[in-house]
Formats: sequence, structure tokens, C-alpha cells
Amino acid sequence: MKKFKINSGNLILLAAFAAGFSILVTASTIADRNAEKVSAAPVIVNTATETATDYNNAAAAEVAVPMTASTDVRTSMVSLSTESETKVSPRTAYSAVEYEAPVTMYTSDTVNVRAGAGTDYDKVGKLRWGNQLQVTGETDNGWYEVIYDGITAFIKGDYMVSDLPGTPYVFVGDSRTVQMQMAVGSSDKAYIAKVGEGYSWFKNTALSQIPAYAGNGTTMIINFGVNDLGNVSKYISLINSNIDAWTEAGITVYYAAVTPVGDCTTVSNAQIESFNSRMQSELDPRIKWLDGYSYLTQTGFSTADGLHYNMDTYRSLYSYYMSVIDSEI
Repeated sequence: MKKFKINSGNLILLAAFAAGFSILVTASTIADRNAEKVSAAPVIVNTATETATDYNNAAAAEVAVPMTASTDVRTSMVSLSTESETKVSPRTAYSAVEYEAPVTMYTSDTVNVRAGAGTDYDKVGKLRWGNQLQVTGETDNGWYEVIYDGITAFIKGDYMVSDLPGTPYVFVGDSRTVQMQMAVGSSDKAYIAKVGEGYSWFKNTALSQIPAYAGNGTTMIINFGVNDLGNVSKYISLINSNIDAWTEAGITVYYAAVTPVGDCTTVSNAQIESFNSRMQSELDPRIKWLDGYSYLTQTGFSTADGLHYNMDTYRSLYSYYMSVIDSEI
């Protein structure tokens, strides 16, 4: 048998090579495992970090402690649960003075009825203008204690009056006013209007009917002219001669501009603009102006016969009126 002779120097080199290779493999394995841990760990930690940050921003907590990769996720979750406890604010405190006997009062607008004297109490109902109620007391923060549907409830004092108030809105006009009523209804509104009428009907019939509906707190909207644009001077004189009485009665008066026509053979928009210009400039300054002409010219309108609008246009025009009136209150 042949014997191999191994040089001692070569043996030393071989042993050193084997040891180095073993260390390299071990280091590589550890690095791979650490890489797996590093790649997996941020998914959990980042989720907890984002949740805690979002919560602290939303709840306006004092100072959110930043979370790092070394933060214990379980600790973060416990902290998050502790911070998310709901805080309930106390409701409005008040005291009520009871009347010796109930007093009759009326709602002056659409108003909520609540379980306590504050807007942070639950709603138990809603009442429209003109509802009669038995008031049993009042609170030190400006609410009335009332009997509502057999129970004690509360209504803000700003919306209760001792005498039956005037209708909130009274519309006086021609066929366009009649059709607006059809489009928006009559809740808290009254309409004194007739198809095809103008100055003569306004003077001889409508004027005498106004006091039956309009009173203290009423907003009255007048809209005549499309049927008799030539009577502009008469309209100005008639309305100006009545503004003192209306103002003394607590009525706020608006004149609604004659609105545009489409393909109409009897009236032109040029004539309407001339009528509106004189009315706006010569009416008493206490009479407010509703420029429905410009509004519909800008937003558009739909009319089948050139003179009267569809229901959507009337509703849009009504919304414009209300937005102007509300902005001036």
C-alpha cells in the first residue's frame, strides 16, 4: 500500500481554511435569520405606531410617546387602550321656576322640543310656527318648561311668544306666485295670489287681505308686474303709500323682481329689465329687493310656454329668496 506524506505546513493551512469557512457560514446564517426578523418586525411595529399616532391626533392627547423598533408591541397596545377611554361632557345645568298656573303661549317658528333646557339634551319632538302650548315654568338660562305630548319638555325662549304671531312668510302676487305655492307648499307660509292679475287686483283685493295673515315678525314678498309692466308708476306709488303701516305692524317687506321670460310673444326681457330698474330705484328704502331676475338669468330656468316655469325652477327661485332673507336677519 502506498503511503502519502502530508507536509505539516500544508496541514496547518488546511485547518485554518476550514475554520474560516465555518465562521463564514455561521455568520451568513445569523445574518439571514436577522434579516428575516428585521423584515418581519416593522410590519407589526409600524402598524402599532401609526395607530397610536392617529389616535393621539384625533383625541388630542397630551403627548404621544414615539414608538421605535425596540418598543414592546404589547405595551403599546395597553397604552392605546388606556388612552381610548371615552370622556362624557356634563350637560347644561339649569334651574326652573314653576308658574302658579300654566300660561298659554305660541311657537313663533319651527323649533325643536327637548328633554332638558339646552341644545345638548335629546330632542323629543318638533313644532311648527303657530302651535299653542301650555307653559308651566321658565329656566334661568332662557328656556320655557312646557307640556308636550303629555310630558314635561323644554323650548328655547327665543321661539315662544304670548300672542299668536303673524305668518312667517306671506307671498303676494300673480300666477307665478300661485305656481310657487304648488312647488314649495304652504307650511309656515300664506299666499295671496291669483292667476292673470296685476295692479288693479293688488290694490282692490289683495291689500285688504294682508292684515289677516301678516303681523309682527312676518316677512312679506310681493311679486307683480309681468302682466302689466306699463303700470310701474302705480305700483311704486301704491307700495310706498303702505310701507308705514306695514312697518308699524312689524312686517318686513321685500319686492321680488319680475323674473325673465323665455320665448314669449307678449313680454320681452328688455321690458322686464326696465320695469325692475325703476322699481328698485324708486321704491321706499325700507322695501328690500330680491333680484330673482339676475339669479335665474345666471343659473338658468325651464319654461314650457315662455312665461311660467317648471316646478324645479320655482323651488330654486324660492331657495334663492330664502337665502337672501336669512342672510339679512
